[in-house]
Amino acid sequence: MNRRDFVTATATGTLLASGRVLGANDRIRIGLIGTGGRCMYLASLLKGLPGNEIVATCDVYEPRRLAAAEKMGPPARPVADYRAVLDDREIDAVVVGAPDHWHTPLTLAAVAAGKDVYCKKPVTHTVAEGPKLVAGVEKSGRVVATGTQQRSWDHYLLARQVLESGRLGQITLAQCYWYQNYLNRRRPATPAEHIDPAKLDWKTWLGSAPDQPFNETKYRRWRFFWDFGGGIFTDLMTHWIDVIMWYMQSPALASVNACGATHALHELECPDTVNCCIQFPNNYTAVYYGTMNGSLEGGGIIFRGSDGMMKLTRDGFWVYREGKIPAEGTNMPEPDMVVRSTGDGTRTNLQNWLDCVRSRKTPNASIRAGVEAATVSHLANQAMREKKMVMA
Repeated sequence: MNRRDFVTATATGTLLASGRVLGANDRIRIGLIGTGGRCMYLASLLKGLPGNEIVATCDVYEPRRLAAAEKMGPPARPVADYRAVLDDREIDAVVVGAPDHWHTPLTLAAVAAGKDVYCKKPVTHTVAEGPKLVAGVEKSGRVVATGTQQRSWDHYLLARQVLESGRLGQITLAQCYWYQNYLNRRRPATPAEHIDPAKLDWKTWLGSAPDQPFNETKYRRWRFFWDFGGGIFTDLMTHWIDVIMWYMQSPALASVNACGATHALHELECPDTVNCCIQFPNNYTAVYYGTMNGSLEGGGIIFRGSDGMMKLTRDGFWVYREGKIPAEGTNMPEPDMVVRSTGDGTRTNLQNWLDCVRSRKTPNASIRAGVEAATVSHLANQAMREKKMVMA
């Protein structure tokens, strides 16, 4: 099959489906596509969950796929071409861990080949990919989960119930933020850590991106170059916007305004400091702000209502009642409710995906929810780059 035929078959869902029918006691056989750091973390969690096995480690960089296969152990085997993974009728599912610009093409190719998919967030690289991805996945009938793991994290599920109970009153503002420190990641690579271009299929890695010479910074920090990622908004804000839209039952926005600048990390293309304001049609506003210059406070969300507020992070959540201190007081009262996080939401999200592979139900982190959250982040990037408000 030539490339044109393959793309056509992928888009129309006409590739052969897997011949395996899973029984209750069958192990789900999984192939990894793009074995970078995040994918290998997902793989390590999968190895600790029952009823599955990693059978293929696919990457365009030879040392990485070999190291991944060795780490996973038998029966995992290294594979250079993702199409060999999709053609293998004994493989039931794949984890898509490649850069963002490969997420939609790989997911569509995988479901057309009869594979279930766990895809890192954001599931799209452009707004235009969203409807195509949803249509392709839903037509295929395959089970696709996205890496917005808060939807399977116990304390996020409980916090949603608290919010829906009306305890906070009318919510008009959701503030979210995320701070990371990339300055401390600038140390020079050791000789052993440098990428050997002779062992990298750079042309395949580029995929739909414009042809360009190999650049190690782009390869390592692809999230912060427009050809391959979307910077802070797609990498980080997508998580929080997904939670906000889920809690507030608002799958679409009305408008977004954003700005950003580079103050410290000049070797990257995307801004290192950003903020945005998002208006939703169901009567509330969300704002996001973040920088890559320092990590204190990490990331989280604050829901502000007429009767109280909730601070929600990956560590837990805290609910504060309005009126317990003088108006506009700066010292927070004792919280009415404190819930600490237990476990790892990524683990429970993967478990939910595996359960749905067997039951054929829709995962908690569904493809529609993944596309909706990613779309907000793409529109924020558009507003920032065009320096104007974007109407949805």
